[in-house]
Amino acid sequence: MISALRCLQMQNSVVWPVTCGCHTIGEEVKPFTPEKAREIVMSLQQPAVFCNMVGDWPALHWDVKHLSAMLDGKTIQFRIGLKTEDSVPQFETSCSYVKATLEEFLAWSSGQPSCLSGPFSCFEHSKYWAYADYKYIARIFEDKEEAFQDVRWSDFGFPGRSGKESTLWIGSEGANTPCHLDSYGCNLVLQIQGRKRWHLFPPGDTSFLYPTRIPYEESSIFSKVNIANPDLKRFPEFRNATAHVVTLSPGQVLLVPRHWWHYVESIDSITVSINSWIELDADHEARVEEAITRMLVCALKSAENTSDGDPWLNPTEVQATSHEINLQYLNQAVSAYFKCQKANASEQAHPSSSGAEQVMRAPCKRRKRQVSCEPEDCQLLNHEFSSSTFKAEKLQKIPFGPHLFQVLPQSQDRSSAGTGAVASDDRDLLHENEGGHFGKLHCTRKQLVMSNDCRTPANQMDSDSSPNALQAALSTNDLLDCLVNPHVIRLVAQLLLERTRV
Repeated sequence: MISALRCLQMQNSVVWPVTCGCHTIGEEVKPFTPEKAREIVMSLQQPAVFCNMVGDWPALHWDVKHLSAMLDGKTIQFRIGLKTEDSVPQFETSCSYVKATLEEFLAWSSGQPSCLSGPFSCFEHSKYWAYADYKYIARIFEDKEEAFQDVRWSDFGFPGRSGKESTLWIGSEGANTPCHLDSYGCNLVLQIQGRKRWHLFPPGDTSFLYPTRIPYEESSIFSKVNIANPDLKRFPEFRNATAHVVTLSPGQVLLVPRHWWHYVESIDSITVSINSWIELDADHEARVEEAITRMLVCALKSAENTSDGDPWLNPTEVQATSHEINLQYLNQAVSAYFKCQKANASEQAHPSSSGAEQVMRAPCKRRKRQVSCEPEDCQLLNHEFSSSTFKAEKLQKIPFGPHLFQVLPQSQDRSSAGTGAVASDDRDLLHENEGGHFGKLHCTRKQLVMSNDCRTPANQMDSDSSPNALQAALSTNDLLDCLVNPHVIRLVAQLLLERTRV
């Protein structure tokens, strides 16, 4: 893996050849023009790291001390989790929450005695981590709008996109985001302070990661596997997943392509990062899928006995929406999808210089029920790679080198790192690779019904193998894991759109 030090050295000593389309802003020579950077972001379907693109961004000075001064005593919410080796992911529904200033967070993270009576007083620093995640810069700095311009995504070909369309993440060592994929858009992540380790998995590994929509939030599909400590007896197909692991250092920008799974952990005492979700044209069909999912999850879970203590709704979702509202959302999503197809047909008939460009509108991943329409190709990418030949041709056109590193699978030879690739970190080998093919869908999360064909094996059934005994072992969540499985929902959405088209 190429070290952060090497990136910094290159930033001061290496100028990219003119053929790569470098551009100059003031005294700063950047390896890619905004147009070229945008082309890479929009075409590359594998994770990669940009170096030497943000050296002149004022946001690089946004360490916790600087942010503390900017916020001037304003409190923000932190999610608190245990530093544990448990095989169960720490979802947001199982965490504690406190409101604190960044000054109090700094004192706690450094183990100062003054924390004995503060908001973190109940959480011993050696046993817990804290994470101020998903903090929309437009909200926390609403009275300091000049700070928005410290973030300059225009250098990546997205003019007008700044901190206002970005999200801030501040964490202590061990702070993590459970493995999930984002239903909408692709993701650009700038590391500012400390390092974060990213474990990424391609869309084709979805069935190996045991997807679930519980806890439910729009736009996030979680994995039931704790990537840091996987239970291979309960989730044996995880052995077949292909991990791409990279440690992101300050000044680097990670591209997370559409529908790539990711588990993120802070590995230094304090970390700060900024990201922006870039909405893509293919999101319109994904919004139909999300509308179907919301309707099914809310209907089934709302019908349950609320006294069972199942926190199925993620804290980011204020409340379960009614069937009427969900149906309205579904109709709006379907309507927007067809309006976009119509607009795309018109654009093809009257092409313009901007017609082939992707659309960037939503500044945040968790924007709910946005169903606007822009010209687009409304078909989803076919799991990002339609064929190995097409994939190879596209990669050949990407200018990998000292300023753009491909994040490689763990099994790939690290000797290629010198030609513009970041090999996965050997320290993070979680399992052996046994292939990248699709596994059979796993319909439930209980081991009782975990066979490959989703039927209960005879040797796993109780001596009382009556239908009633089997039914008692299943839960609503088990049913939902089958019913709203991404593959199933994709098929339902396509059938629904075809019916509406007729």
